[in-house]
Amino acid sequence: MNRTNQNESIAEIIERKKSKSNWLGNFIEKAIPVVLWLAAVISILTTVGIIFTLLKETSSFFSEVSILQFITDLNWYPFFEADPEFGILPLLSGTLLVAVIAMFVAIPFGLATAIYLSEYASESVRRSIKPILEVLAGIPTIVYGYFALTFVTPLLQTIIPDLPFFNALSPGIVVGIMIIPMVASLSEDAMSAVPNAMREGALALGSTRLEVALKVVLPAALSGVIASFVLAISRAIGETMIVTIAGGSSPTLTFDPTDSIQTMTAFIVQASLGDASYGSIIYFSIYAVGITLFIFTLIINMIAQYISKRFRESY
Repeated sequence: MNRTNQNESIAEIIERKKSKSNWLGNFIEKAIPVVLWLAAVISILTTVGIIFTLLKETSSFFSEVSILQFITDLNWYPFFEADPEFGILPLLSGTLLVAVIAMFVAIPFGLATAIYLSEYASESVRRSIKPILEVLAGIPTIVYGYFALTFVTPLLQTIIPDLPFFNALSPGIVVGIMIIPMVASLSEDAMSAVPNAMREGALALGSTRLEVALKVVLPAALSGVIASFVLAISRAIGETMIVTIAGGSSPTLTFDPTDSIQTMTAFIVQASLGDASYGSIIYFSIYAVGITLFIFTLIINMIAQYISKRFRESY
């Protein structure tokens, strides 16, 4: 009986010391869910605040300019004092033109890089190439902009003599170079998630490594690969500094990559540099263009989520 009491006393002593030594751990364990909840709430409130600000200021713009004129007018001349025109189509065409050129650059090179890293590269080579891609993704966009203006554009002018100094082709190519790491990294992650059993089965049937990569691995990772494409398009549409520096400031409704253009983000930068006084119609037009850009990126992200769910494979 005394031994039982002694054992119970020792157990109580151990539990008491344990509880005293772990009070900090217990406090952190209880505090972490609260901190995470606050972070989630702040993120939601920030998003709501951004949307509210856009809608509030945009409503002031559309009180003076009709929505029909905004989406159908073929001219964008907000700085004309006598008769300003607010047709979003020239800015929209410039934005889409740069994004399309960027995807023609990013998709082939990014996908080829992903296939090589996933199916051909050794572990040592993969460890060497991955940091290089990360460095490429970490270069400031303003550096890319001056690279497009001072290197790519003169290089293109040797091939296309009549190419103007400001054009859509040069920033489109450089934006494509900038988003190659995004396409390559996300696509490589999706391809690496494909089970090795599928590769081994295809190789056992006599397929080459290229056939395995293109006909087995790539279709199996299609959801992740397409999602990387769509997210890269969203990134290209939202790019600012490259198109502002190298694309020009001519809001022209054109699909010729050799023409000078202006994108939605480039106009926001131009109008924000002091040309628009607070409370003016030009000031409110910044928010109208901003909410248009917000809607486009939101739609693209929703498409990416749908594609990801629609074509997701379970292994």
